Amino acid sequence: MRLIWVYQFSDVEQYKFNDEFMINSNDGYYFAEGARDILSNINQNDRNSTAGDSALSYLTSLIAKILPIKFETLILYMPAFFSSLLVIPLILIGRSVGKLEVGFIAALIGSIAWSYYNRTMVGYYDTDLLNIVFPTVFLWSIIWAIKTQENKYLIFTALDILAYRWWYPQSYSLEFAFSGLIALYVIYQIIIKEDYKYNLLLLTFILCAMMDVNGEVRLFIVFLLFFILILKRDFVYKNLFYLFGLSITVFVINGGVNPIVGLLKSYVYNSTILETGNSLSLHFVSVMQTIRESSAIPLETLANRISGHPITFALSLVGYIWLVYKHRIMILGLPMIGLGFLAYSSGLRFTIYAVPILALGVAFLISELSSLLKNRILKYFLMIILSSLALIPNILHIISYKIPTVFTKNEVNILDNLKKITNKKDYIVSWWDYGYPIRYYSHAKTLSDGSKHDGSTNFPISFALMSPQTQSAKMLRLIVEKGLDLEKLIHEYGYKNTNSFLKELNRNIKHPSTIKQPIKTSDIYLYLPSKILDIFPTIKLFSNIDLMTGKKKENTFFYKSTQIKHEKEKINIGNGVSIIRKKEVLQIGKKIIPINRIVKTKYNKKGKLIITGKVINKKSNFNVIFMTDYKSYLVVDNATFNSTYFQLFVFENYNKNLFQPVILSPSTKVYKLKI
Repeated sequence: MRLIWVYQFSDVEQYKFNDEFMINSNDGYYFAEGARDILSNINQNDRNSTAGDSALSYLTSLIAKILPIKFETLILYMPAFFSSLLVIPLILIGRSVGKLEVGFIAALIGSIAWSYYNRTMVGYYDTDLLNIVFPTVFLWSIIWAIKTQENKYLIFTALDILAYRWWYPQSYSLEFAFSGLIALYVIYQIIIKEDYKYNLLLLTFILCAMMDVNGEVRLFIVFLLFFILILKRDFVYKNLFYLFGLSITVFVINGGVNPIVGLLKSYVYNSTILETGNSLSLHFVSVMQTIRESSAIPLETLANRISGHPITFALSLVGYIWLVYKHRIMILGLPMIGLGFLAYSSGLRFTIYAVPILALGVAFLISELSSLLKNRILKYFLMIILSSLALIPNILHIISYKIPTVFTKNEVNILDNLKKITNKKDYIVSWWDYGYPIRYYSHAKTLSDGSKHDGSTNFPISFALMSPQTQSAKMLRLIVEKGLDLEKLIHEYGYKNTNSFLKELNRNIKHPSTIKQPIKTSDIYLYLPSKILDIFPTIKLFSNIDLMTGKKKENTFFYKSTQIKHEKEKINIGNGVSIIRKKEVLQIGKKIIPINRIVKTKYNKKGKLIITGKVINKKSNFNVIFMTDYKSYLVVDNATFNSTYFQLFVFENYNKNLFQPVILSPSTKVYKLKI
């Protein structure tokens, strides 16, 4: 199933570069750059990326050194291979409850479940390729530790925590939840006077592995404790309370409880306005409100992403409750279910955590229902039918999930050409979505990317794209030479109000200004892809705010449509928006609105952009643009029409004193800043 994507796009050359498919995850380029830097022996100080410190980059570079596989092929297929390892702990967990077929069915369903597939498919090169494998192995190891009380599972559990934390530092919350359940079980055993010593020792090993200290130190402590246990078992059990007390003391002293509240803050925090905490108390738009994977999702979407269908989801819950009733130890799966359900309020990315546990739930239900049949042939026939019914929605989703690569071949060729004219000290400025791939293919620097896109970072870049060219050019030079800290920038030039500072940027470049342009130390290139038109309102949101008060500055209008329907008296462009031909006015719902300008853009056979149009009513705030080659209509206000992005990308109307065109293609346009 995971190779269907490759088959579906095998003939799409625009998805290939260097004779291989490109990846379909933006963040993947961050780790790919880190792995490439490691393989190239680039000094850490000379890297534009910090990804060389990441586990995924190290793993990728290690495999690339060992196996004779092209780098592009390696990062394309790694997600499909490593994420499929989930089947191993699922089968082992099924075996731990005495039903191997439960593990087998759960492995079939869990390994291709809707959300798990989405985040681990071919080309989705990201840490998600092992993010669920590690905690599922952790669950299996503590189940077997508690059931068998064998020493080997103590070290195995601790090593899994160490590996998981190395792989994904944000794993802390899940580790803490698992240890909390074990702690509650130990307290329960003490109350009912059961033998609790092994489980307390297990908790001690877990706490040692979880300490907020260097990984090598934790590894040493875990092995030291294990060797003491092997050599002096009676000593360890005799002094178990002291060892546990010492472990929990060191755990707390080293900040073990500090990350609990703040770890998921960036995904749970839902305020639209975020204060920076600086002396000016500037207000910025919180980026989390604009990221789909961090937004609340409907219950039906939650069900689909976890189990493939609402019915399967409901049956999975029933099956899990039944499984816990029959095998109480499976209550240890609750932390993963809980984290998965967090998606309901905090973003769809969390749904993958619940996938393996509820896959076990529906698998157990299928097994128990099939066992009601005494005839062995009928039993397995029913098992196959029910398993297939659970699989079908997920299979249909995979077939229909035709996600494109991050960039097309044409777009990458542009960056490849940019690489030839830029150096590692130059900056290519664009919206943060494109930061990682821009840096990967061009080798130049960027200001924002997938890890650096908070409101304070996005404001000046949004301002540069959305403002007139004079303000844009000045802002670009300032933030590259002086940094993105607006408060520091404003204080340096003697201002106490951001509005006065930003207004001063609008002065003509030739006229004296209190804002002296810094000395140029590097070239700046403005990278403007056509894709920005699809997220234009979101980008505008970040700079359309009074930083002093947090209030929205102005009501803007932007509408893009490819749903064009030519009718007798009007051009219907969808959502109740039409252009009345004879009167040359807009109809938005029931309102009739005058048009300022009607503009048409079209490339001729030589690839030159031809602009035609006319001014109809200068007093109107609405403009209509028909981009012929894109088969798109745009209805925008005057501020948007005059913005740097529109003037440079849509119309190629650049101020020759400020910008110089470098690459002008229909998909992407690149300009070099001249000041």
